[in-house]
Amino acid sequence: MKLILAEPFKRLWAGRDAFTEVERLEGEVYRELEGRRTLRTEVDGRGFFVKIHRGIGWGEVFKNLLTAKLPVLGAGQEWRAINRLHEVGVPTMTAVAYGEKGSNPAAQHSFIITEELAPTVSLEDFSINWVKQPPQPRLKHALIAEVARMTGMMHRAGVNHRDCYICHFLLHTDQPVTPDNFRLSIIDLHRAQTRPVISRRWRNKDLAALYFSALDIGLTPRDKLRFLRGYFQMPLRQILRDEARLLAWLEGKAKKLYERKVRYGDAL
Repeated sequence: MKLILAEPFKRLWAGRDAFTEVERLEGEVYRELEGRRTLRTEVDGRGFFVKIHRGIGWGEVFKNLLTAKLPVLGAGQEWRAINRLHEVGVPTMTAVAYGEKGSNPAAQHSFIITEELAPTVSLEDFSINWVKQPPQPRLKHALIAEVARMTGMMHRAGVNHRDCYICHFLLHTDQPVTPDNFRLSIIDLHRAQTRPVISRRWRNKDLAALYFSALDIGLTPRDKLRFLRGYFQMPLRQILRDEARLLAWLEGKAKKLYERKVRYGDAL
């Protein structure tokens, strides 16, 4: 069994079974799936997000593997990703409680609680009207550069997100957002993988997802080149020479994802 508690849960759950207590937490349920529950709760006037994993069963594990998908077996994936990103300085959530019990991965009971990041707005919502109402160029360029920097740092730290969309970059709005003063955080890391080094395959999947999610916000070819320069941290001429195959693949993959979105909506 693994159990790590910080305040306020260390105090509130002292001498109690944390796995029982986490199931008693109440609040707004954001997602209820077989084997996983996500909710927002308040403790001592502060907001927290709670993700509870109850095991998905061997049938679901094998179904995912047969369809070439990696199942989410518990809260450990998000816990490890959050800690790695904190180690390298990528802004993300702060975990205040984590528990895991059971050696059977298909029946494991686990949970993670993170501090709510508020007030914030997702980059998807912030940029939703950019086509009709273009943002200040300096602000757009600064946001692109920061997303590129954060994504590159995440990948170089050995973390691939697996849901790397602009909706999972939160823009903090506690202060006016300006080109010279803004903060972004990466969220929703429950499917993330953490390794010493990520493979090109998983890196490229993240980049394709990010590119696809930004297709409708009016980015120009120069904006895309600006992202590449910030992500690879290399001269643009070298990127275009060394990563030509990747860039061609990204165009095709993002197009396929977009066509699928048109057919099926958000059920990607």
